[in-house]
Amino acid sequence: MSPSSTSGITAEDLYRIEQITALHISPDGRHVVYSQQWVDRKSEKKYSNLWLVPTDGGAPKRFTYGNQVDAAPRFSPNGRWIAFLSNREDEKQPQLYLIPTDGGEARPLTHLQGDFADFEWAPNSRRLVTAFRKKDAEDIARQKDERKKELGVVERRITRLFYKLDGQGFLPKERRHIWVINLPNGRARQLTHGEVHDDWSPTWSPDGRHIAFLSNRNVPDPDLEPDAVDLYVIPASGGEPRRIPTPYGPKSLPRFSPNGRWIAYFGREGKSNWWKNMHLWIVPTDGSAPARDLLAGHDLHVGVDTINDLLGALQLTPPTWSADGQSIYFQTVEHGRTQLRRVTLDGEVETVIDEPGVVGTYSLDERQSRLACFFATMTDPGQVCLREMLSGRLHPLTRLNERLLRRRDLGSFEEIWFDGPDGNRLQGWILKPPGFSRRRKYPLIIEIHGGPLVQYGHFFMHEFYYLAAQGYLVAFCNPRGGRGYGEAHAKAIWGDWGSADYADLMAWADYLAALPYVDEKRMGVAGGSYGGYMTLWIIGHTDRFRAAVAQRVVSNFISMWGTSDFNWIFQEPLRGKPPWEDLQTFWEHSPLAYLHRATTPTLIIHSEHDHRTPIEQGEQAFITLKKAGVETEMVRFPEEPHGLSRTGRTDRRIARLKHILRWFDRYLK
Repeated sequence: MSPSSTSGITAEDLYRIEQITALHISPDGRHVVYSQQWVDRKSEKKYSNLWLVPTDGGAPKRFTYGNQVDAAPRFSPNGRWIAFLSNREDEKQPQLYLIPTDGGEARPLTHLQGDFADFEWAPNSRRLVTAFRKKDAEDIARQKDERKKELGVVERRITRLFYKLDGQGFLPKERRHIWVINLPNGRARQLTHGEVHDDWSPTWSPDGRHIAFLSNRNVPDPDLEPDAVDLYVIPASGGEPRRIPTPYGPKSLPRFSPNGRWIAYFGREGKSNWWKNMHLWIVPTDGSAPARDLLAGHDLHVGVDTINDLLGALQLTPPTWSADGQSIYFQTVEHGRTQLRRVTLDGEVETVIDEPGVVGTYSLDERQSRLACFFATMTDPGQVCLREMLSGRLHPLTRLNERLLRRRDLGSFEEIWFDGPDGNRLQGWILKPPGFSRRRKYPLIIEIHGGPLVQYGHFFMHEFYYLAAQGYLVAFCNPRGGRGYGEAHAKAIWGDWGSADYADLMAWADYLAALPYVDEKRMGVAGGSYGGYMTLWIIGHTDRFRAAVAQRVVSNFISMWGTSDFNWIFQEPLRGKPPWEDLQTFWEHSPLAYLHRATTPTLIIHSEHDHRTPIEQGEQAFITLKKAGVETEMVRFPEEPHGLSRTGRTDRRIARLKHILRWFDRYLK
C-alpha cells in the first residue's frame, strides 16, 4: 500500500472499530462463538450479534442478526444449545435466550423483570443457574406509569448505604439472589432470599446436585463491611445454604474441582487492604480443612488490570480446573501484560501465555486440547485466538479491524525501563507519530492512568494513537501505586496519594525531557479519574508543563466522602478514618489545597452523571483555577458516566478527543 493511501488514526474511527465482547469454545473444540459489537452511527447506539468461527480454519459466520445486544454466549455441555442474553424484545430488559448450535431461531427462555449477572449451564444441560436481581413492584409500576403519562420520577426513597452505581444509576431495592431456570419451559425458581444481603457467582457441582455461591449474608449490614464475603453451598433443589469457612476478605468466581472435593476461588485475606495481591485459593467442599492459598510465596496478582479505552472481552475468567483436577488456570497482570498461568495444588506456577499483550476471557474445550481466548496487543484491539495446548501455538481465528488498520499509519512505540527516584525500576512506553524523525523535536503529552490499582501496557489505546497522529509524542508509564510490579509497588502510596507516585512521574518527565527528540518546553500532561487527580496534583506542585487536561477528577477528598457511589469507602486509601476524625489528612491529600498556586493552562473534562467522582469535583477545580487567574475551561458531558472515554456515546467520545487535541494544540503548538 502506498504511503499516500494511509493516514493516522482519526477520532471518527471510533465509529468503525468493532470489538469482541465475549467468547466461548464448544465442548468438542470445533467452534468458538463470540459476541461482536458495532456502532450504528445514525442512532448512536452500540449493538452486538453472535458469530461462529471454526477452529480448524475458515471464515467466521454471523449467527444472529438485528439491531440489538446479543451478549455472553455459552455452549451447553452437550453442545446442542447456545444460551445468551439479548434485549431483542425489550431494549431495556434483556432476557436469557436459547438458539440451536446447528442454526435456527432464537427463543426467549425467561420473561423476568430485573437484571441478570453471570449464568452457568448445569452439567446435564437441562438447567441454568443465574444471579438475578428482580425489580420490585413499585419500580415496575412506576415505569409503566411513566411510559403511559410521560412523567418523570416524583421521588426516591433511600434506605441503604450503597444505593447508586456509576454507569447504572440508582439501584433497585431488591437484592441479587440465586435462581435456577429449567429447560425447556423456562420455569424460574428462586433459591436464596434476603432483604439486606446479596448472593452472586453461582456455580454447579460436577454432579449437578449442589450450587456454590458467594454472599455477604453473614454480617448485619454488608454495606458497612464490603470485604465480608463468604462462600456457601446450597442444594440445587432448594434448602438452607451451608457456609464453608474461609478467611475474612473479598472473594470472587468460585468453581468446583472435577471430582467435587474442592472449590477454588479468587480472594485476598484481610480488611481494607486493596493494595494486597488477589490470589487463588482452594477449600474442601465439606469444610473439613482450612482454605489454602495456592499462590502463597508468589508476588503475583490475579486479575485483568491492564487498561485501555476500547475494553473488548477483557474479563476475569473463573479459575479453570485441569481435567485431572491437579492444577488450575488463572490470569495475572505483570509488567504491562495480562498473562495466563497455571498452578498445581502444591503451589508450583507455570506460565501458559506470556506474549506482549493481554489475555482476556478464555475457555477450554472438553478434552482441554484447545483453548480459545481474547487476545489484544499494542497494535491490535483484540481477536479471538486459539491455543493448541499440545504445541503451545497461539494464532488468531478472527481479523477484526484489519482492513481499517491497514489504512492507518500507527507510527511506532518504544518500551523503556528507567530508574525511579528511590532506586526503583519503572516501566514506560513512548508512542511516536507517523513519520517520526530523531532529527526533529516534538511536543510531548504524558498520560496518567486511573485506578490507581491498574497498569498501562501492551493494549491498544485509541486516544494515544489519535494524539500521535496529530504529531505528538505520547508517553505513559506505571508509577508506584499501581498493579503489575508486586505488592510493595502497589502499597507505596497507600495512605499517601501524591507522594511516591508524584516522584515517579517527575522522574519520568525528567527522563523524557532529556531525550534529544523531545521539546522540553512543549510538554503537556493528561489523565482521568486517579489520573485526573494526579494531573491536578502535578499542576499544583510544579509549573514545568505548558498545558494540562484533567478529566473525571478527584479534587477534594472531603466533599467526595459520601457523595461518590463508593461513598465512605474512599477513606480507606486515606488511612481509614472518616473526615471528622482526620480532616487534615483528607485536605492534605486533596489537589484543591494546592490549586490556588497553579499556573498551568488547564482543561477540565467531566461527565454530569458521574457517580464515581461526582461533577462537583470538577466544578471545584474549575472555580479554584479561575479564581487563581489560570487559563481554564470546563467541558461537561450530559448523561454520561465516569467511563465516558470507554463506554460513552460515540459522538461524545469523539467530541472529548477533539477538545483534548484543541487544548494541547493551543498551548503546545
